[in-house]
Amino acid sequence: MSIASLSAIRTGARAHSAVQLLTRLGLPLAVIVAFVFFATLAPGFATAGNIRNLLINNFAILSIAAIALTIAVHSGGIDLSVAVAIDFASLSFVAAIAAGFSVPASIFLGLAAALAAGIFNALLIAVLAITPFLATLGTLFIGHSVQQLTTSGGNPLYIPYNTVPAALPFLARGPVLGLPIPLLVVIVLALAVHLLLEKSRLGRQSAAIGVQPLLALYSGIPIGLTLASIYMLTATIGGISGIFLSANVNAYMPFSGNAFLMNAIGAAYIGTTMSGRRGPNVLGTLTGVLFLAIVANGLLLIGWDFYWQQFGSGVAIFLSLVFTYGIRRLRS
Repeated sequence: MSIASLSAIRTGARAHSAVQLLTRLGLPLAVIVAFVFFATLAPGFATAGNIRNLLINNFAILSIAAIALTIAVHSGGIDLSVAVAIDFASLSFVAAIAAGFSVPASIFLGLAAALAAGIFNALLIAVLAITPFLATLGTLFIGHSVQQLTTSGGNPLYIPYNTVPAALPFLARGPVLGLPIPLLVVIVLALAVHLLLEKSRLGRQSAAIGVQPLLALYSGIPIGLTLASIYMLTATIGGISGIFLSANVNAYMPFSGNAFLMNAIGAAYIGTTMSGRRGPNVLGTLTGVLFLAIVANGLLLIGWDFYWQQFGSGVAIFLSLVFTYGIRRLRS
């Protein structure tokens, strides 16, 4: 082999290693660049108060919804009705508090309402063999109709100021072990779902269904039972977002789950494509959420309204996916 050939091989190997490194570090670098950009552009962005607000309001609630979506995406599907699970939990939680139930009982009722959406999805997907996209899309529309029917056309439901339980503000922001409760729940959920997807039998079965559903079927994996478990779990975890959302504003706001749906899906897919891992994973999802949370918070501080924030988040997702596609072309 000639010296020129050896040199070309070494150059190609170095280029391949650089591309692999860029793939692994692409998403963390995007987070750092976004943070520095908005810290420079918006004077109040890097303050302790704003970072706390970002972690609680922008990061924590969206993270829970995105973790739920990651479970569904891990199985090769998607759950568009996570928005309904968020809304059902929020509505039931606020209605229970307003009716005089304790906070723990109201949380239970809220999660039960979210689980109901998951059970409905499980029946459609596991029993009727409807594809997850169509099944959860149908549940999304039905869930919107249910909210309109139960709230006189989609009116907000508020907890009267003089009846707000003392535990509610603590649930929304109170510290435990030095961390706000929503952020602590994110950490616990992230660890639990990571272990579920990576180490448990259900996680292995889910991955097999997501990669090769026919092979999974011929291998004896109970596909119906596995998918039913996945979509019930996805809805229940999504409902936790609704609980924290209501605890934060002392109200149920109709269709508020829709505001989290697209960003949760975007974070899950950004985490899959840009994290250097080959499949959906919790760490990648959380990094994707952090990226989107920084973008949303930064755009708010520089004066963009909600709709332009959504536009900016969409552009950020689009650019990140274009970047990933380009990197994959280089690798191939």
